[in-house]
Amino acid sequence: MLSRRAKYALRALIYLAGQRGAAPVPVRDMAEELDISHAFLEQIFSELKRYNFVVATRGKQGGFVLSRNPKDINFAEIIRHIDGPLALAPCASQTAFRPCPECEDIHTCRLRPALIAARDATARVLEKITLAQAAGARKPIKALL
Repeated sequence: MLSRRAKYALRALIYLAGQRGAAPVPVRDMAEELDISHAFLEQIFSELKRYNFVVATRGKQGGFVLSRNPKDINFAEIIRHIDGPLALAPCASQTAFRPCPECEDIHTCRLRPALIAARDATARVLEKITLAQAAGARKPIKALL
């Protein structure tokens, strides 16, 4: 399940993508506009800055801007940095693989193939959706895929 932290990160980054070319946006303004706790959004932006999704500028006109073009940032990348692997179980993860403690043999597990298929399908969809698409979407994202 997508965490609240990841949802807010996505919403804030989509907001910034819609502001492309404008002045840096203060977190306080984003928090008010998106109805997100200012303190929580500050924490999220600290992570987003550490993962190089945004660049901060200080001062009276300070705030955040995207570090890259919004067409080059996809949902999967953001979610992986905020929430971790997309897989539903560690045995299906490509980046954080480990056998499930209750599994006797990952090679004969009857659940693992379905979990891998779900991970792959999820990744395919989320890797196709960019911040630029989400920010400019006049039609449902499903139509963009």
